[in-house]
Amino acid sequence: MRIRNNNVSAGKIGLLVVLLLVGLTVLGCIGVKSTPEGGSGGTVADGTIFLAPTIKQSGGFGCTPPAVDGKLVALSAADGTRFWEVPLEGSRSGGGFGCAQTAAPAAIYGSPAVAGELVYAGGYNGKIYAINTSSGAVRWVYPREGTLEPIIGGVVVAMDRVYFGCSDGKVYALDAATGDKQWEFAIGDKTWATPAVSGDMLYIGCFDKKFYALSAIDGSKQWDFETEGAIASTPLVYNDMVYIGSFDRYFYALDAASGSLKWKFPAERWFWTKAVADNGTIYAGCFDGKVYALGAENGQELAAVDLGSAVYSWPVLVDGRVIVATEKGEIYAIDTAANQETLLADIEEAIYAPLCAEGGVIYVYSQEQNLYALNADSGARLWNLTIK
Repeated sequence: MRIRNNNVSAGKIGLLVVLLLVGLTVLGCIGVKSTPEGGSGGTVADGTIFLAPTIKQSGGFGCTPPAVDGKLVALSAADGTRFWEVPLEGSRSGGGFGCAQTAAPAAIYGSPAVAGELVYAGGYNGKIYAINTSSGAVRWVYPREGTLEPIIGGVVVAMDRVYFGCSDGKVYALDAATGDKQWEFAIGDKTWATPAVSGDMLYIGCFDKKFYALSAIDGSKQWDFETEGAIASTPLVYNDMVYIGSFDRYFYALDAASGSLKWKFPAERWFWTKAVADNGTIYAGCFDGKVYALGAENGQELAAVDLGSAVYSWPVLVDGRVIVATEKGEIYAIDTAANQETLLADIEEAIYAPLCAEGGVIYVYSQEQNLYALNADSGARLWNLTIK
């Protein structure tokens, strides 16, 4: 394992974190961006990649975000051929954090979810879309009239329902086939997190520093757990425990049924990404440029793999290896047997979006709007294209 000096400075943390802090501490308009920057990760299913291209912000400072429209595209996983694209009109009013009334973009920042013949995505314009995976035809939109507050996280489909958190401080469940609302639950503050559903439980973090467990059936609160920082990462549920990173610089393991603390692990910076698990080990990427290998049961540090650049992107697990992308564009494979890293590729472009993989191929979407298909074993570039 290669050990480097950690020179990740606080001043170089990404715009996503700066914007999170804006959401936590700023009530009015003080000349900072009021919309997130980044982009959704791709979701690959049955040979098709569903992706919401990054919206390049031109201006967007202060109280007037640029009036731009987002879209969802479907591409061939084999060669990047575009099957269809669906433009999503920006129709919502409001600047997002108490700013003046203005048009908001329909940009999608959370990864889409696929179930059956539909792909689902939530927009910054406060709407959820259900789109036919084959034709690109819009099946339904929620709400049908008006809008919610911005939806930053991704959606999850389970139990024939679509679950998501919203900036209005609520968690929603919709009927997956019709878009009819099944329930809503008000948590303590806005959330940018993507929920996780396991069995009949839904788990989600919040800006109020709490982590919530709700009934996925009726939305009733089962328990909550308070940390010392906002929670924006997506939880991992593994072997009856739930794992979550917080902006208090700790990574937590909680009993999934009761919410009781099993252990917590400290780091030098913040945790944003979703963790992955393999054979009793949890792998958690951190803004300090390290991926921590922790014992799932006791939180013992088994390894700290120093990649030399902050980890924002969700990793993926492929054939016993954790594939991780760094902010500066390097793609590593961590062998879970030895916890040693190998550099697979260096695209030399910032990576914030989650990775996805299928059939031995890794798909990487960069901040320069380029999508790369890489061989998971060798890192060889199979194809790439710019998506606009």
